[in-house]
Amino acid sequence: MNALSAPTDFAFSYIDFQRQAPAAHDALIAMSKSVDASGLEKSLTELAKIRISQMNGCGFCTELHLRTARQIGVSEDKLDLLAVWRDSAVYDERERAGLFWAEHVTLSPVAPVPEAEMGAIRAVFSDGELVQLTIAIANINAWNRIAGALHFSAAKLSRE
Repeated sequence: MNALSAPTDFAFSYIDFQRQAPAAHDALIAMSKSVDASGLEKSLTELAKIRISQMNGCGFCTELHLRTARQIGVSEDKLDLLAVWRDSAVYDERERAGLFWAEHVTLSPVAPVPEAEMGAIRAVFSDGELVQLTIAIANINAWNRIAGALHFSAAKLSRE
């Protein structure tokens, strides 16, 4: 084991990040607020944020957005089955299209979406909604990278 792969106690908290990079923090928060103000359903964006955070292995963001989703009334069934949304009937057409888009943008941001899937997405999202959803996806991916790299602790979330 070399120094780069050895376990470490290195960790920043969310508050440390906020203090060390206030302008970057505020810009990321402003992106999120702009999506919220757009009228796109908060329940949809929270489901997307949770799913992306699961995919990226970000415990801090997963826990944070699960709490938010519960506070705004997203059903426990939807939260419990999110990792297997394709195999569950609890999601409506719009949520399914949004989750597909969230996964695609996260995994293959420059690859074209197959025509059938793009048709399904365009059938339920206006141009503006698709832009706002894409901004939310890019934003949570940025947060996941920051929280993951700096080892934000989910355990510390309840104290901050």
